[in-house]
Amino acid sequence: MRQVIGAEWAKLWSVRSTRWCLAGLTALMVLSALALGGATATDLMREGVRSARFAVSEPVVSATTFAQFALVALAMLVITSEYASGSIRSTLQATPIRGRMLAAKALVVLPVMFAAGVLSGALATAAGYVVLSLDTFGGHAALPLGEVTLDLLRVGVFFALVAVMTLGVGTAMRSAAGTLTVVFMLLMGLPLMLLMAGGPAAVEVSLRMPLFAGLAFMESTDNMTGGPIPYPAGEGLAWLLVWTAAALAAGYAVLRGRDA
Repeated sequence: MRQVIGAEWAKLWSVRSTRWCLAGLTALMVLSALALGGATATDLMREGVRSARFAVSEPVVSATTFAQFALVALAMLVITSEYASGSIRSTLQATPIRGRMLAAKALVVLPVMFAAGVLSGALATAAGYVVLSLDTFGGHAALPLGEVTLDLLRVGVFFALVAVMTLGVGTAMRSAAGTLTVVFMLLMGLPLMLLMAGGPAAVEVSLRMPLFAGLAFMESTDNMTGGPIPYPAGEGLAWLLVWTAAALAAGYAVLRGRDA
């Protein structure tokens, strides 16, 4: 298994798309966090609230809504690029136990995306603190180290699980276009449609889908529902794990049942 993981690690870092996607992820995190943090600070200034301060990592957590798609692109390419190039045949010849190959990819994707989430979040937090501490924004930004550290770790876990979920969907779909469509619908399309439907059952289902489950896990109150997710962080993590496991199971079923 160690050799299989080593091979997958080498493949991940041997292509330029990995570095470009990680750079895009970092840029999206920083710019989105600055925009969201600036909007919060401006609202506080407009309302004349001088004493209120917010942790600068809060807009970073909200920025994951936008930045996650750079991460999805990278996780998707881990498997779909092999189907597009035909190299999946060589991969399966080298690792004929297909579940082992998929597990190796997941074990490579998981720590890389966790680290990418933590590091990009840290850069966004640092940039946000420097900018939002200026008098222009009223000096409302705060940097409580305990809260910031916990927020960054949660961002890393969220990104890691979304990436592994994308890997599972990509293994099932086998194409970049199909994978991107399905993952976008899971993360944004279906939750928004269900929310707009407005029925109690539709709203409850929407709030258990990956995006809102992730926001609940990260304890974000800045989301498309207009308020906090109505269940605890632990339940949000549980729903994320369920969606990730379901995607991997679907990918494994297709991988095992169809020829490359």
